[in-house]
Amino acid sequence: MQAMQRFVCFVMLSMAMTASAQGPAAAPALPTPTPTPAAPAPVAGTTNITGVLAKAGQFNTFIRLLRSTGVAEQIDNQLNSSRNGMTVFAPTDNAFTSLPSGTLNSLSDQQKNSLVQFHVLSTLIPMSQFDTVSNPLRTQAGNNSPGQYPLNVTAEGQQVNISTGVVNATVDNSLYTGDNLVVYQVNKVLLPMAIYGTPAPAPAPLAPAKKKGKTPASSVAEAPEAADATPDATTSLAATRATGSAGVGMVLAMAGVWLAL
Repeated sequence: MQAMQRFVCFVMLSMAMTASAQGPAAAPALPTPTPTPAAPAPVAGTTNITGVLAKAGQFNTFIRLLRSTGVAEQIDNQLNSSRNGMTVFAPTDNAFTSLPSGTLNSLSDQQKNSLVQFHVLSTLIPMSQFDTVSNPLRTQAGNNSPGQYPLNVTAEGQQVNISTGVVNATVDNSLYTGDNLVVYQVNKVLLPMAIYGTPAPAPAPLAPAKKKGKTPASSVAEAPEAADATPDATTSLAATRATGSAGVGMVLAMAGVWLAL
């Protein structure tokens, strides 16, 4: 009996020692959570030109032209990728309404694109610097030589005038001023010379050069003959002849009388 108890105690002691050597069972590892990607940070200075105009109001026609020509997207891309800045002259709806009928509808797609770009400068010009700019200004329409797309700006105090060679406009006020964009309201649509300018009149044809040398005999007027004389000249000649005949007759009559004596 004692031997059996010793055996049981020995087995229990062996099991306790084995469990102590193995230590506690390790818990199963949990999966590592995947981090959620962070939203991209907004670009500093992001500006939307149509949003600026829509907020200001009364620029619906210009907004439609900006979108239909693709110039709005071009301006937004430049604003958000460049630090050079831009200047936009925005005509009001009333400015477009005052244009002669068919002024816009008669343009091709390329001409409409050039017309809109003629209102955009690739540099930022604050109101206070208009009196120091060098004319003509170069717009995004391109060539600023005479007869093409020149834009001349003059400033007198707080008044800024813009001349295109076709129209004279005035800057009414500043709609928006930011770090890379300034938008001015103008009272007229800026019509460029290249599209609306009056073409120069064609030169008059040159007169044919005269040939040097003797004048052909056929071109010399012949002197009128006696038969072609005027009626007055013919009458005078007949009267002279009659007077001469009467004088001769009188002389002969006087000679006959003298002989008779």
